[in-house]
Amino acid sequence: MTRFEDKELTRNNFLGGRVRLLQPEAGYRAGVDPVFLAASVPARTGQSVLELGCGAGAAILCLSARVPGLKLTGVELQPAYADLARRNAEMNGVDLDLVEADLTALPTAIRQRQFDHVIANPPYYRAGAHSRANDTGRSIALGEDTPLQDWISVAAKRLAPQGYLHMIQKAERLPDMIVACTGRLGSVEVLPLSARTGREAELVILRARKGGRAAFRLHAPLILHKGERHEMDGESYTEQVSAVLRQAAPLPRF
Repeated sequence: MTRFEDKELTRNNFLGGRVRLLQPEAGYRAGVDPVFLAASVPARTGQSVLELGCGAGAAILCLSARVPGLKLTGVELQPAYADLARRNAEMNGVDLDLVEADLTALPTAIRQRQFDHVIANPPYYRAGAHSRANDTGRSIALGEDTPLQDWISVAAKRLAPQGYLHMIQKAERLPDMIVACTGRLGSVEVLPLSARTGREAELVILRARKGGRAAFRLHAPLILHKGERHEMDGESYTEQVSAVLRQAAPLPRF
């Protein structure tokens, strides 16, 4: 499939309506994870950002909404999602250079460039570690075909000196990420994301710097929801997290 038909799409609001996103009704749909990823990046106006595996553009468009004036490039393997990212960028009035390519075989024009920031939300599951989805696009987005180490290796090559990588992943993949950074990126920081107080973190955001030499830093978990358990219908995000999701605030303490 090279393009989703309009009847196959829904239109969803992110960041309190600051970002509008066309997404397939049946297929991979962005949730809050790319919003957290975008909120973690300390980008400044005028800097360049590359997103590897940008999908329909949720993360990079949310980052653009928080930090205007960035030079944005997205790489996406699946033609239909690459087309969606282009359409979503246009709908949101964002200038996005979208490259349809495998991240391990980037075109020369991208391989000759360096970026201040690289962001990525790679598939969460190792090959064979989850049941394949019926939808091909969703299956590719969730299941790892390209090893996680390759994602970090490509990111490191595309970063400018002192540039930052930000990646969101399942907490169980943290050892893989740290090993992949060894010899490539330094000043590694990790922010665990925990659903509630007393719960194990299910997700982590990794920050690493090209040429960084600071000691490893493990931040206290960011608690997403109020209370120790779910007690009522509707959202229960903490005020800090709600500001990230609804008001385009940066992640606190990171």
